[in-house]
Amino acid sequence: MLVLKRKVGEVVKIGDDIELHVLAVEGDVIKLGFEAPRDIQIMRSELYDAIRAENIQAGSQKSEQSLHILHLLTNKADGKPN
Repeated sequence: MLVLKRKVGEVVKIGDDIELHVLAVEGDVIKLGFEAPRDIQIMRSELYDAIRAENIQAGSQKSEQSLHILHLLTNKADGKPN
């Protein structure tokens, strides 16, 4: 991990296309501004983690539903009652 000290008004470049601006420091809160191409997603880590957890949960529910549907279709194809 690279650790830098920056003052309000200073900028950190990430590659050629991304700039991180230090906008304000208020107590223990730092206000940051990002300039990046539209195709680069920037989000808070807690939001990213919540979205990822929901996607994993939704994916497992779809898998269970898919298995149930496959089971129903297989039984119908074999002529077995549901």
